Amino acid sequence: MQTQIPAWFEIGSAVAMVLILAFDVILAFRRPHIPSTRESALWIGFYVLLALLFAAALLWIGDADHAGEFLAGWLTEYSLSIDNLFVFLLIMARFSVPRPYQQEILMVGILLALILRGIFIVLGAQLIEHFSWIFYLFGLFLLYTAANQAFTNHDDELENESRLIRFMRSRMNVAPHFDGARVRTVVDGKKVFTPALIVFIALGSTDLLFALDSIPAIFGITTNAFLVFAANVFALMGLRQLYFLLGDLVEKLVYLKYGIAAILAFIGVKLFLHALHENELPFLNGGTGFAWAPEIPTIVSLGVIVAAMAVAVAASLLKLRMDARTSAR
Repeated sequence: MQTQIPAWFEIGSAVAMVLILAFDVILAFRRPHIPSTRESALWIGFYVLLALLFAAALLWIGDADHAGEFLAGWLTEYSLSIDNLFVFLLIMARFSVPRPYQQEILMVGILLALILRGIFIVLGAQLIEHFSWIFYLFGLFLLYTAANQAFTNHDDELENESRLIRFMRSRMNVAPHFDGARVRTVVDGKKVFTPALIVFIALGSTDLLFALDSIPAIFGITTNAFLVFAANVFALMGLRQLYFLLGDLVEKLVYLKYGIAAILAFIGVKLFLHALHENELPFLNGGTGFAWAPEIPTIVSLGVIVAAMAVAVAASLLKLRMDARTSAR
């Protein structure tokens, strides 16, 4: 049986995470610039260290199960955030956002992602508490999402968004140029919207789609709302710096989407097996659980997540090296 995480630790950790994010937001808007590779790497290392220290604190305050659930959830959300980052890159390129302004605009996108995920965490926790059969739907949804992830191009997702963007451009007076991250500017003495507003809408709609994917995935790892929230916050920390560190490399990780699809499919199966094990639907097995349906341990989930991402990244880098050798001949 898991030990209870003390309320003072949950409150203190939540306050600390919000303060760290607030500091990152202030830094992004007070010092708009293109972070160097060294600066980005140091910040990412710092945020990863914070996540590992948080896991160690959970191990000390709580137990190994809490620490393992957080690590598995954090790695799952981090992998999905990297996929989210890839779409952010496409959006920035599509709207020709000047690089000096990308840091501020990206920060807004990350904040939108955090707000939307927070809303879905609260809704998901309430659904799970009152309707245990929701795990059946979560499992099937993740299996569908995994197939969609593996066989759908990100360009197709952007094409669906472009209809909304075209509609808004036809209804609003939009300036031809950016004015930093401002959504309103003055052109010829008239107040008009800037392209930044369109970019924010594109980022927001993307965040909504990824929140729909990520929240069922994390609830497949743990149903502890605090750990779900912490995993999402730590996954979004450093995403701005990772954007500038990886740059076009994310696009070259061609097998990354298959690794993410494998993780989503695994968690989908895990959720469905959990739903069968805890079954309360009266028309299935008389409303009792299926004894043959196993509960997959957190340590197994952690191993599958790490292995899937490691194989996907290694295969992508190997292909990149082989392509480079071929082009050099």
